[in-house]
Amino acid sequence: MESERDRAHRAWRNAERIKKLSDNLVRIGPWGLGLDGVLAWVPIAGTVYSLGSGALLLYEGVQAHASSWTLTRMAAYMIANSAMSDVPIVGWAMDTVFRGQAMAANALQKDIVARHGRPETVVDAPSWRSVARPAR
Repeated sequence: MESERDRAHRAWRNAERIKKLSDNLVRIGPWGLGLDGVLAWVPIAGTVYSLGSGALLLYEGVQAHASSWTLTRMAAYMIANSAMSDVPIVGWAMDTVFRGQAMAANALQKDIVARHGRPETVVDAPSWRSVARPAR
């Protein structure tokens, strides 16, 4: 059976994967571009992706027993991100640069680290498997 700490650390790693996939697949200096930014320009697909990734992040937050304040912040970031996807051109451009998934994932990760410390293994690439290496 998985301990609360182990489940929280799994949520931390899953949030890292979602963050990289959504907002950091391609790094351009201090900026990143991921599926969320690309799909923002595809009507309906951008909104569906934003809602789906937001739901996954919130699910991970609930499973990790994140504080209600953290879950509220995460939901606000994801609602803002999804709402931008509904506005043609200007909204799509804003959604491309607004890193809602990264902000929500960071909020969850900070909550987990404050309660359980950093996980011992971290994600090294935007894949769905974790790579064991020492945490920094």
